[in-house]
Amino acid sequence: MITVNSVTKTFGAGTSEVRAVDNVDLEVQPGEFIIILGRSGSGKSTLLGMLAGLIRPTAGTIRVKGLDINTLNDNQIAELRSQEIGFVFQFSGLIPTVTALENVLIPTLFCPNGPGNRDTALGLLKQVGVADRADAYPGTLSSGEMKRVAIARALINKPSILIADEPTGDLDIATESEIMAFFRQLNSDGITIIMVTHNPDLIPCATRTFRMSQGTLVRETESPLCPGGQRTRDKNTDSL
Repeated sequence: MITVNSVTKTFGAGTSEVRAVDNVDLEVQPGEFIIILGRSGSGKSTLLGMLAGLIRPTAGTIRVKGLDINTLNDNQIAELRSQEIGFVFQFSGLIPTVTALENVLIPTLFCPNGPGNRDTALGLLKQVGVADRADAYPGTLSSGEMKRVAIARALINKPSILIADEPTGDLDIATESEIMAFFRQLNSDGITIIMVTHNPDLIPCATRTFRMSQGTLVRETESPLCPGGQRTRDKNTDSL
């Protein structure tokens, strides 16, 4: 579903050059739940940005569902993203001047013939537990509520891939557990998930886990239990 070959991303030049992502290879199969751990500045968010076509790699190739996204123009990448990829940003990124429901509907503006509509948005808000806040503005929402709305927004066009950057980073333990249970259900329903987190307690939720350090990616070993419940299945895929 996603194939990353020798991908590198550098910023700056000469003595000030920084390799945010350094020669990374990764193969993600349909239906996997990948978790990437690492400290701030290790390159995790940059890697996610490249997987979603938000950042162009300096070198290497990324294929999403067989398409080499390096060969696509900005409009083509945006179309691919609107149809196949839901992205949850580290900070919710909600537009403050529109309601929670209207925020969820924003991606449908870029995919007018897609599956997302008002009923879909209301259903998603119900699924993430904030249906009663549909008409509320972001400034009146808690951080947990904003994150839930952001997750609903990422799912409005029914993507096959969900990419999430620290989706539980600013949440309390109970809310984190609820969000992870929801992610596990999404994964069980067939959505491929790639998630970045600082929290090693979430490792058991994944089918495979990696750690990123100084731009490089290394596989780790999972444990059997997950916050919000036990993982429902395991996948034995050894490719990095």
